[in-house]
Amino acid sequence: MKREIITTSDGSVTIYLPEIKETYHSRFGAIQEAYHVFIKNGLALTESEPVAILEIGFGTGLNAFITYLESKKNNQQIKYTGIEAYPIPKNEILQLNYITELNAEHERAAFEQLHNCKWEQEVNVSAIFTLCKQQQRFEDVVSVNSYDLIYFDAFGYHAQPELWSTAIFKKMFTALKSGGILVTYACRTSIKKAMEEAGFTTEKLPGPPGKREMLRAVKL
Repeated sequence: MKREIITTSDGSVTIYLPEIKETYHSRFGAIQEAYHVFIKNGLALTESEPVAILEIGFGTGLNAFITYLESKKNNQQIKYTGIEAYPIPKNEILQLNYITELNAEHERAAFEQLHNCKWEQEVNVSAIFTLCKQQQRFEDVVSVNSYDLIYFDAFGYHAQPELWSTAIFKKMFTALKSGGILVTYACRTSIKKAMEEAGFTTEKLPGPPGKREMLRAVKL
């Protein structure tokens, strides 16, 4: 499948897949979307220590890197698990401009470690941030009561509707601890219904730039 590196509206890049007309991040701003959806409406609301995070779609590592930066800024201990079936190749990693756009040159080694560390192993990126990347399909997640927060960042419904099904959200519901939160950029009615059928209590929130609404789901 052809892949292109494109620049989004906030200056940060993302990967575009012309065949399915899908991008890894919002065309209206990859970094802006990550902060709005996953930090402001997810991480900022968690009170656990450490915070156990599951990311559905590790992809470019942007969400993980921003979360790492937040952990250092707030001295917040985080255990981060990233699920990805198809890791991006090194030549694409080298074209990602997130270090520059985030003014994080001093954290270049950490960004590189996020991508270069071995899969299926927990590594210490810092004294308070651990990462475990797992190369598997989202359908194969079998965790039970393990996470405080899920970043659900799968490709859009139009590209892969099977990833937004009740069956998938039941797996997410099971993976979360009681009181855990799932956040996603999406806000389609059928997605909200699937979340609720899986047991979640949902709420619509203002979306990131270029998107009217997003969803947050809670396991009560």
